[in-house]
Amino acid sequence: MNARVDIQTEFVDPDDLDNNRTANPHFHDVLDAGMQRRGLLRGGVAGALGAIFAPVALTACGGGDDDVVVSAPPPPPAAPAPTILGFSAVAKTNADRNTVPAGYTARVLFALGDPMAAGVPAFKNDGTDTNYDQRCGDNHDGIQYFGLNAAGARDDNSNSRALLAMNHEYINQTFLHVNGPSARPRPASETDIEVACHGVSVVEVAKGSNGQFAYVQASPFNRRITGTTEIELSGPARGNAQFITRFSPDGTKTRGTMNNCGNGKTPWGTLLTTEENWSGYYFRAAGDQARRTAKENASFARYGRNVTATTAANSRYGWETSGADDKYVRFNTSVVGTSTNGSDDYRNEWFCQGFMVEIDPYNATSVVKKRTGLGRFAHENGAFGLPVVGKPLAVYMGCDSQNEYVYKWVSTAVWAAADATRTDRMAVGDKYLDDGKLYVARFNEDGTGQWVELNIANASIAGAAFGFSNQAEIYIHTRIAADAVGATRMDRPEWVDVHPTTGEIYVTMTNNSSRRVVPTGTQTRVDAANPRAYADVRGAVTTQNGNVNGHIVRFKDAAPESTSFTWDVYLFGAEASANPQLINLSGLTEDQDFSSPDGLAFTKSTGLCWIQTDDGAFTDVTNCMLLAAVPGVVGDGAAMTLNYGGGNTVTTRMGRKPTATTLKRFYVGPFDCEVTGLCETPDGRTMFINIQHPGEDTAVANLADPTRYTSQWPANEGYGAGRRPRSATVVITKNDGGQVGFG
Repeated sequence: MNARVDIQTEFVDPDDLDNNRTANPHFHDVLDAGMQRRGLLRGGVAGALGAIFAPVALTACGGGDDDVVVSAPPPPPAAPAPTILGFSAVAKTNADRNTVPAGYTARVLFALGDPMAAGVPAFKNDGTDTNYDQRCGDNHDGIQYFGLNAAGARDDNSNSRALLAMNHEYINQTFLHVNGPSARPRPASETDIEVACHGVSVVEVAKGSNGQFAYVQASPFNRRITGTTEIELSGPARGNAQFITRFSPDGTKTRGTMNNCGNGKTPWGTLLTTEENWSGYYFRAAGDQARRTAKENASFARYGRNVTATTAANSRYGWETSGADDKYVRFNTSVVGTSTNGSDDYRNEWFCQGFMVEIDPYNATSVVKKRTGLGRFAHENGAFGLPVVGKPLAVYMGCDSQNEYVYKWVSTAVWAAADATRTDRMAVGDKYLDDGKLYVARFNEDGTGQWVELNIANASIAGAAFGFSNQAEIYIHTRIAADAVGATRMDRPEWVDVHPTTGEIYVTMTNNSSRRVVPTGTQTRVDAANPRAYADVRGAVTTQNGNVNGHIVRFKDAAPESTSFTWDVYLFGAEASANPQLINLSGLTEDQDFSSPDGLAFTKSTGLCWIQTDDGAFTDVTNCMLLAAVPGVVGDGAAMTLNYGGGNTVTTRMGRKPTATTLKRFYVGPFDCEVTGLCETPDGRTMFINIQHPGEDTAVANLADPTRYTSQWPANEGYGAGRRPRSATVVITKNDGGQVGFG
């Protein structure tokens, strides 16, 4: 997901940079740096998916009182049955609205600031609103559907009532305050709003008499988890000395979950949310290195919080400048106390962030837990492998930064079917998420790979310069352990999801500006799993280099506990007109081309793969989008060698190229947005997606003039007060009531 620049400072989020300085593998080759953006050859497409037609029922007419038989007129031609991906592809557009295929409707359901409790006033959307701990947060991201029956109990088959649990990744400061954010030191009133706008919303939605979903403002299920919510640290690192703070002298709890990006749904009905670009929220004073251990300094550097000077932009939002109250002081992760263990300050608060977080959406007062065993890094989301009775559970995860890794957690406990419906859901989470093994992936050039366990017994970890002394340190400094075992550096591993029948795992590689054919300095060489590097040229200007448009890798584990896998590249993002030998390797057409795949989700009702983009390379041509795909299987394509000249070649493993019936653009979002997060009703007739940060590039100087906003959505489509843009959840339905994704 995006790591944006704070309008009021020059802060750049550390997770938007390459913090991986290892020489871990990226095998060989890449590109022609002078490639023009437009006007190159387009590759062909092949294959087709047969349409399915329903049986035709014939009728006849009868006679009247005179018993005269009248011949029946010939029946009208039978309409074909709905066909998967039978809709007309949506064209690329920069329009500031929802754009869906003919025969579909998209409407806003739940937006920034909407009240979530009785008595909370309607959102004015003018920068004067408060009470955000009882309102919908900002920058909607991952979303999951949790069904409810009429009595308010969990019902996984409910299509008319549910809880939507969604992340709020970060904030658009410009529109949260009357005149935009104030300079530092930040007013406490503004910081309170911004911290509360982070985290997670759990909100009830139900169909009304009109058959449309609406959210329920005063539902007892509604809940906000924010940057101040008390959270338990659970799992194998619980109570570690690195978690000791003034708030938790025994290292067993912390406050807040922030920068929640994607998420996942557990087989027992809880939300598994993530902490992604959390590192830059914390201030670290110049000279703090001298007060730290060598291990701490190494970890700060590897996670992007090294400092050489004090600047106004040292933290993302400057919350630590808002006063002496403990809730602000905790954002200063410098050593300021005199204790030897950190019990009198927040030097260790930074180490309490960066985990997977489990929430029970059905219980608004339940304890929230950070599952430390799943590792600490820039978590994008988490996806469970298909549960198999008698086998352990696997959770697949990506670390969303340039040149980071793909991970897997394997539970010690084996899956018991009865656990799927237990009501003590957080106890089930204890069983499967607090005891197990953490692995990192190595992708080989021949289409195979290994899961390498991150264990203190591994000689590479035990002998690493970092000096790991126990297993708990691996869960806290996970990136460094993965470096030590030679994991494969990838092009920003983001969303992961699992095919609902094949069990194959798909992970988006959004882009990587440091990838090169012949790297210099800290750049990374192309390899089999990340084979492209090229120049994105607009006119005569090179705007970006590297793997500009991203790709999607898929792999197959024979079993959850497997330590080997096979892989290929499912799709390469590209413009349709780009060079088919070096860039548009998947042969995308004008109805399919896309850039920077980010969100990815399978719908169980149809088995379709939905691909969402978070792009900056293609936005001169189109806003971000959602595509629908009929996936194949790992190995359905062939090896392909890219020849960049000068003896630089790389061979990758490509999946079968898409056709007009296996990949199609379904939706384009409003201007300046990211399309992210997707879930559906069990019958597949209603889809929910999230739209993040429309209008985010609006300058504070233009705040007084709505005509100068880069977006006025969703107000321009009739939703809510004011004209300031708002992140929101969108409901998509087929006008004839059919399944989403069919024509």
